Amino acid sequence: MQQHFEFEYQTKVDGEIILHLYDKGGIEQTICMLDGVFAFILLDTASKKVFLGRDTYGVRPLFKAMTEDGFLAVCSEAKGLVTLKHSTTPFLKVEPFLPGHYEVLDLKPNGKVASVEMVKYHHCRDEPLHALYDNVEKLFPGFELETVKSNLRILFNNAIRKRLMAHRRIGCLLSGGLDSSLVAATLSKQLKEAQIQYTLQTFAIGMEDSPDLLAARKVADHIGSEHHEVLFNSEEGIQALDEVIFSLETYDITTVRASVGMYLISKYIRKNTDSVVIFSGEGSDELTQGYIYFHKAPSPEKAEEESERLLKELYLFDVLRADRTTAAHGLELRVPFLDHRFSSYYLSLPPEMRIPKNGIEKHLLRETFEDSNLIPKEILWRPKEAFSDGITSVKNSWFKILQEYVEHQVDDTMMANAAQKFPFNTPKTKEGYYYRQIFERHYPGRADWLTHYWMPKWISATDPSARTLTHYKSAAKA
Repeated sequence: MQQHFEFEYQTKVDGEIILHLYDKGGIEQTICMLDGVFAFILLDTASKKVFLGRDTYGVRPLFKAMTEDGFLAVCSEAKGLVTLKHSTTPFLKVEPFLPGHYEVLDLKPNGKVASVEMVKYHHCRDEPLHALYDNVEKLFPGFELETVKSNLRILFNNAIRKRLMAHRRIGCLLSGGLDSSLVAATLSKQLKEAQIQYTLQTFAIGMEDSPDLLAARKVADHIGSEHHEVLFNSEEGIQALDEVIFSLETYDITTVRASVGMYLISKYIRKNTDSVVIFSGEGSDELTQGYIYFHKAPSPEKAEEESERLLKELYLFDVLRADRTTAAHGLELRVPFLDHRFSSYYLSLPPEMRIPKNGIEKHLLRETFEDSNLIPKEILWRPKEAFSDGITSVKNSWFKILQEYVEHQVDDTMMANAAQKFPFNTPKTKEGYYYRQIFERHYPGRADWLTHYWMPKWISATDPSARTLTHYKSAAKA
């Protein structure tokens, strides 16, 4: 795209492109042409306008606070805004800026602003405008299986290739699940092809005898990466909860559980290696219907609806976890599954192509790479493990360890009064209560940042862990 527009750059800062695009075509053109993740505030003093914008899935965070008389404050994390004092408002309302939107505000002579409009600029199913300018080879038309598989491989390779632009060393999180393994293998191959001088570093975390560690080791051997294994025990995991909830700015149960491992591994990467740009497999479960409860979807159309809902809410859950836990340690996350071209193409496929098949979720994604020898066959067809489950042994999973600990921290009287103490999103379990307590200590009165808890659909689950679902149990017995 840079070649196409022939802009003259004064710096090497990637955000500079925003100024050139805006100067050339205004805000709508600018934001639709950005192929990546971003959150920005743009000030145009000449036409007295302020613009806020955030990427399609909200991989990058953005929060805003605005008083009735037009005092505006924005920050990439809510913690930068909650302590602000304003004379007219003792309690400043802070809220996440919606992904896939931009806002136009009028700038008044006194420096205050007034909102003019909030615009949703991109639907995840639509091909992005910047597709006109990228250099992806031509895709084949039609939904014949071989055609679709070929197109998906082209777009996935491209999603990784365009994310290789980096001034710092690239590494990859590797849980040994399908998604992170595909990312690591493709990344490793492309770094070699680009003749990058270093070996890819991959990182796995788990407790002794965790299925994730074993699977990740197999993949690392297969792709020839410099592999790092981080072991943590239940005490370290529990001790990290306070820092984790402070970093995340949420009390959602699955998010907190899964963030502990990711927070600890990010800490390790920062301290012990020089990898800074970190690739990860987030977004795939939402996009390719990877959660185990998709087996229970009443129809392909309902599954499609659910997939789009999950993508829309990623900024509250999985990408919030991935961005905050890495950024807390100064790492830069890259998530190729959420590439605009790859995700919009996947969502444009007929609903019946995308549902679980023969009892296996993400069947289409798996068969797309069936003949590529990118990753070992048993990993390609490995069933889904939630990150917070896979890092611990089957005998005693991480969420069980957490629940046993919390049992002694929260008593029945506290639970009986939960609805009075926390009328909004009342915690239904002691674990939920414990996280909420920590959250309220850091961010009193801010519970509405989380609209609802993440829970599986179409089943009567009381706990969000996949290991409690009957589908998982029958697979574990087999």
